[in-house]
Amino acid sequence: MSTTAVKIREPIDWTGIFFAVVLTLVIVAPLLVVGTWAFTNVWRFPSVIPQEFGLKFWYQTLARADVWSSITMSLTLATTVTVLSAVICLPAAYAFARLDFPGRDILFFSFLAGHAFPKFGLLVAIAGIFLQLNLIGTFWGVVLIQLVGTLLFMIWIPVAAFQSVDRRMEEAARDVGASPLRVFWSITLPQAGPTIAAAILLSFVGTFYETEGAWLIGAPQVRTLPVLMISFINNQPVIQYGAVLSVLLWVPSFIALLFARRVVNSGSFAKGFGA
Repeated sequence: MSTTAVKIREPIDWTGIFFAVVLTLVIVAPLLVVGTWAFTNVWRFPSVIPQEFGLKFWYQTLARADVWSSITMSLTLATTVTVLSAVICLPAAYAFARLDFPGRDILFFSFLAGHAFPKFGLLVAIAGIFLQLNLIGTFWGVVLIQLVGTLLFMIWIPVAAFQSVDRRMEEAARDVGASPLRVFWSITLPQAGPTIAAAILLSFVGTFYETEGAWLIGAPQVRTLPVLMISFINNQPVIQYGAVLSVLLWVPSFIALLFARRVVNSGSFAKGFGA
């Protein structure tokens, strides 16, 4: 007598499918529409698809001097803010991770306080101070306001990275005569490096996309690419100009996602948080 194994079919997770479809529609559909507009020459109602595709508006957009100046300004600001943030925050993160001093916990959590309240209200308060210091409409005024936004990335993430370093390896290196600088360069930094690199990249991308501070503090003298895109959308009757700038703004995110995927898959990022 033979027995036939009966496979029990798992029920279909209709709830998960529903939320996946909704998430796709909410996130992917607008991106597809914007991407389509960027490569469209003619798209008139009621047609569902464009009547003519092409690069006409890419040529027109990239021929504008204000577009290239805003791209240069965004890259310069993001690079300057990221470098300053690394110089200021990484030593502080190392101190938070390794040293015990009065007020350490309060000071550490204070870096989160700026993200616990409505951002625009905080920016308006800072703008009032910057007005008295003649920093409104200046490059360094925008640098300072954007530097505030990097503190969460450049303090919290590196602290977790430094805390995850194997202390036994550091102690063993010191026992055989390695100097503190040698131990940091050869033992600490290689272990914490991938997570710190991810924090630096997140800071760069976040600064590149930052809009409220750049608009409130920098306008009209300092115009970044996101600020220019908003002005294109509000003031230009041609949708394609804003769509082209939107696609250009996707490039840093795409590069960041590729790098973050490598870091996460390697396990270094999870190790930095003690996972």
